[in-house]
Amino acid sequence: MEKIKRRRGDRHDARLIRAKDLDSMHVVMPHMMPNRTDNEAVMTETVDLTAIEKYIAEKNADGREFKYTFFHVLCAVLAKTIVLRPYLNRFYQGKRLYERNEVSLSFIVKKKFVDDSPETLAIVRVPKTETAPIDAVYEQTKKIVYKVRVENKNDGATDIIDKIKTGPRWFLKMFFGIIKWLDYHGKYPLAFEREDPYFSTAFITNLGSIKMHAEYHHLANWGTNSIFGIIGEKKLTPFYDEAGNVEMRPALNVSLTIDERIADGLYFANSLKIFRKLCENPALLDLPVETPVEI
Repeated sequence: MEKIKRRRGDRHDARLIRAKDLDSMHVVMPHMMPNRTDNEAVMTETVDLTAIEKYIAEKNADGREFKYTFFHVLCAVLAKTIVLRPYLNRFYQGKRLYERNEVSLSFIVKKKFVDDSPETLAIVRVPKTETAPIDAVYEQTKKIVYKVRVENKNDGATDIIDKIKTGPRWFLKMFFGIIKWLDYHGKYPLAFEREDPYFSTAFITNLGSIKMHAEYHHLANWGTNSIFGIIGEKKLTPFYDEAGNVEMRPALNVSLTIDERIADGLYFANSLKIFRKLCENPALLDLPVETPVEI
C-alpha cells in the first residue's frame, strides 16, 4: 500500500478533511452536536442468504478445517462497501472531520462458549489494494481465532488494560484524561490506537452465533469508531415478488448504527445498495477490493 504523505493537521491514522472541502453544515455540526452518541442513525437490512449459502458451500468444498462462515462473508461485504464509499470511513474528533487511511473491522472473540470464559478483542485490516476482501477477512480471522483458542493468548488491548487496571482510581482518571486529551488533539499514541477496537472503522458483533436478537447497539464517544454493526440470527423469512407471491428463504438481519454527521441520507442509501448487491453476488468478493460495483 502506498504510504500517504502527512500534511499539517493530519493524524497518523487519518487525514484531515479541510473546511474548504466541506459544506458549511459538516463544519458546524461538531460544534452544535459534539458527541457521537448524539448523532446515531440506524439502518437495518434483511439479507437473503440464498446466494451466500451457495458461495460458502463452494468455499468449504475442499473440506478445510477452518470453515468460511456468514460472518466472514458479511464482514468482507461491509469492508468492500466502505472502500467503495469512503465517506463511511470518516470520523469526527476534536471537532474536526477526518478520513481513515485504512479500513479496519473490530469484533470480540470468546475463548469458549461458556458464561465465565474470557473475551479477547480482534481487529481485521483490509488493505485498499488488489487484495480480495474475502481473503483478507478469512485469513486474518483464522490467525486470530487460532491465537485466542489454541495458543490461549490475549489481544494487545487486553494486555494493556491488565497492566493498569490495578492502579488507584485517581491514577486511572488521570491516565484516561491524558489519553482523551491526546486523542482530541490528534496525538493518540499509535501503539494504543493499533490495539483499541474503538479506533477502527466498524465494530461488529455477531449475535447470531449466540442465538441472540437485537437491532441496535449504541456508538461510543471514546475513540473514533463511526459504525457499529450487528449480525443477527439466521432464520426462514418471507420474501415477496412483484406479483405478491411469497417464498420462504434463509435470511438474517444486519443492523448498522452510524454517526449521521459523516455523510447524508442519500449517501447512506446508495451505500446500502452496494451492500445489498454484494450480498446477492458474493463472488464479487473474490475480485480486488477496489473493483467497482454497478448498482
